Amino acid sequence: MNNNKIAGIALASFSVLVWGVTFVATKALLTDFSALEILLYRFVAAYLALWVICPKVEKISLRENLIFALAGLSGVVVYQFAENTALHFTACCNVSIIVSLCPMLTAIIAQIFLREHHITRWFIIGFVVAISGVTMVSFDGYGTIEFNLRGDLLALFAAVCWGFYSLCVTVINRRRYNAVCSTRRIFFFAVLFMIPLVVVGTHTEAGSPSHFSFDAAVNAARFTKAANVLNMLFLGVVASGLCFWAWNRACSILGTVSVSAGIYLIPVVTIVFAHFFLGENLSALGIAGAMLTIVGLFIGGKRRRTR
Repeated sequence: MNNNKIAGIALASFSVLVWGVTFVATKALLTDFSALEILLYRFVAAYLALWVICPKVEKISLRENLIFALAGLSGVVVYQFAENTALHFTACCNVSIIVSLCPMLTAIIAQIFLREHHITRWFIIGFVVAISGVTMVSFDGYGTIEFNLRGDLLALFAAVCWGFYSLCVTVINRRRYNAVCSTRRIFFFAVLFMIPLVVVGTHTEAGSPSHFSFDAAVNAARFTKAANVLNMLFLGVVASGLCFWAWNRACSILGTVSVSAGIYLIPVVTIVFAHFFLGENLSALGIAGAMLTIVGLFIGGKRRRTR
């Protein structure tokens, strides 16, 4: 049991570290790619990588495939596209801090739909403190208020979607499927849901987050840049293929709500890497908001960790 817990903590920690860097990698790719293009290339690479890791196939009934489809829609397509688009409009530090609300939103959704009791007095106090911190970060002053709020609200919407993805993962883990196979199946449905977006995206103008280009000359120029290839492989193979599997496995060992507490540390990783690689710096207001958000998240999980 102790070895399992250590393994679960290690897997969750690995995911948190890598996901903290993904905001920086995605922001860098947005120079040459749209949010939709990054989404598709990233998860096609992840899907293929998981086939290499585990070519095993599990038989799943048509009815049970529905929960995998919902997980792919909420946790990959909608969440990732909203997050990528948010990065198009605002700083990656903002997005990572706002998305750190995922554990609280996961707890709320779990209580509503799974009747798991996570809402306590400490949770409510922590939620208010965290939301106050997020508000301070949103008005940090990177540009006009309207410009920032567009991306910040998209990041908040992404956090809500992750809560529903966590709900689906909880249900999937109760079925005791192979972790790699179940993660790969989620990505399969996610890629299917992306196809209509790609069709529509080919008719949108360049520079739009939903634009998708099949132009051979454009793609040749983009994919001959070593930084673009490395960032895309990092997002696809490591951050998506390995980390989604590691996260789902950690959830099955430690519980979805408990593991989600690790998301608290993602903004710290992002802020450090964004500072050194993108030159992003939070103002005094932004730093205070980030600290307030993280403190609120820990307060909200106090009673749950004690139990």
